[in-house]
Amino acid sequence: MHQSYEPPRPPASEGAARVLVVDDDPTVAEVVTGYLERAGYTVDRADDGPTALARADARRPDLVVLDLMLPGMDGLEVCRRIRARGPVPVIMLTARGDEDDRVLGLEVGADDYVTKPFSPRELVLRVESVLRRVRPDSDRRPVSAAGLTVDPAARRATRDGTELALTLREFDLLAFFLRHPGRAFSREDLMREVWGWEFGDLSTVTVHIRRLRGKVEADPARPHLIRTVWGVGYRFEPDTRAVAGEG
Repeated sequence: MHQSYEPPRPPASEGAARVLVVDDDPTVAEVVTGYLERAGYTVDRADDGPTALARADARRPDLVVLDLMLPGMDGLEVCRRIRARGPVPVIMLTARGDEDDRVLGLEVGADDYVTKPFSPRELVLRVESVLRRVRPDSDRRPVSAAGLTVDPAARRATRDGTELALTLREFDLLAFFLRHPGRAFSREDLMREVWGWEFGDLSTVTVHIRRLRGKVEADPARPHLIRTVWGVGYRFEPDTRAVAGEG
């Protein structure tokens, strides 16, 4: 059953955004906490999944930094359960080279990932980048096309009047496509415009396109709205009349 929820609090310039750091390595947790606190964030810590869920329930964070490899309940399950409680940005910490694990993290709704060993300064920059995308959009007007409607002010998206369960990044991606119909964008373009990154792993974009197609396309295996433009990237094509009769 769909439960209504309030959108996450955008971090206010006069207040500190709250970050929940979940890692069973005390050294990593202490270093990450120190850097985040020096950057002006309020930090809660947990060293396992159940504690993380309890902390998130007690005081909802603005963002979660989540280690994939946790004792007992792993990071993927923690991410799923946090997502079930409402939209909170998640940055996953993964071991270098575990590409399948990174993709799994994105599949369950992580907004970004950082591979270990990592620079704490890089992690702080990623936190800032993700939280910037949560702040209210400068263009808060609803936009609609092909039965899809995105309302940035309410952080609400619908398809034919039915609310879509989108992650924060999926929401931003759909809003960007609806605002730029008929234009082809490379994965680099989308990473810069939607993620706010000048560089990064382009598979992040690929995974989010696949997830978004699964929620907005009548047949995700034969997408008519979010088209692949071979050699370029992707294009949102709201006028599907030309392909409406195809099998």
